Amino acid sequence: MSRRAVNFIPAIAVFVVVAAGLALALFRPDRIDDDQQYDIMNTVATLNPVTTRAKPEALHNGLRNAVAALRKVEAHMSSHLDRSEIANLNSAPAGEFVPLSADVRAVMVMARHIAEASDGAFDATVGPVIGLWVAAGKAKQLPTDEQIATAAAVCGWDKFELRDDGAVKSIDGARVNLGGIAKGYGIDKAIEALRKAGCVGGMVDVGGDVRVFGQRRLDGPWVVGVRNPFGPGLIGTVTLQDGSVCTSGNYERNFTIAGRRYSHIIDPRTSRPTDTNPSVTVIAPTAMVADAWATALSVLGWPGHTLLPAGVEAMVVTSSPQAYEIHMTEGFGERFRFNPPFGPTENAP
Repeated sequence: MSRRAVNFIPAIAVFVVVAAGLALALFRPDRIDDDQQYDIMNTVATLNPVTTRAKPEALHNGLRNAVAALRKVEAHMSSHLDRSEIANLNSAPAGEFVPLSADVRAVMVMARHIAEASDGAFDATVGPVIGLWVAAGKAKQLPTDEQIATAAAVCGWDKFELRDDGAVKSIDGARVNLGGIAKGYGIDKAIEALRKAGCVGGMVDVGGDVRVFGQRRLDGPWVVGVRNPFGPGLIGTVTLQDGSVCTSGNYERNFTIAGRRYSHIIDPRTSRPTDTNPSVTVIAPTAMVADAWATALSVLGWPGHTLLPAGVEAMVVTSSPQAYEIHMTEGFGERFRFNPPFGPTENAP
């Protein structure tokens, strides 16, 4: 698939990064909104539903149902909760059928599809390798090549048979980790709940992954900030009316062994951490798709943008704070506004 792209070498960051100046916007007197925060999925979820003054009950109903949708996804898909469906699948012996809800199966089917579309860069079956590196980070000791090979041997979608109402593993030790896609699905279900409650617009932000729809309390489209991966503030803002913006980066979750920092993002193809792409931001119609492709491009880097499906746009920050570049698809550039001191100073080769 051919895609036009824009590549930028940013100016050296010598000024404090501040939030982008937004055009003055007026509150609409016919709209009301609410803004609430919750602890969900081991992070902070911010929900901002919007409705008309003629239907104020949509705010309460929308918030209640959206939060319930997020908690349901967490309860069913978290590999860290002992009684979740994913935990049941992971602990089951080979050959044992494990029933799965329609939601869990739908996410697994999408995860398998994106694994194929990304040439294996996104792989939800890499759970054993993730577990190995998490343990290594806690022990402050690198795993051996033999340990990595052993963990990698039980990874792969060929170890799972997905059926209409469940799944079966073909080998003991195979495990699924939906951490790179389930949060996005939960955001999508929360947005669906706001719509069904009668909200005319809304925003759901879970740990910095965002989806918006419809009308804001203010005039104009929604504006979503993209964090600077090298320091405080924002690198810029994305403007959109309906859709999702998800970012994957190595600036928050990492660990250090023998003085070297390792990213939490695992390259399924090598079974080792990858940290050459400090930040990847993806725009997509749904948060599930944006969430998964942000993870995939964190592994693939900028060359992976050629694999993106239609309707999905991306920005990839590569290299290190001392020498980095910002690459973006043309569609991303149309929605993105740099914050000073970042910006296109010259075309990258």
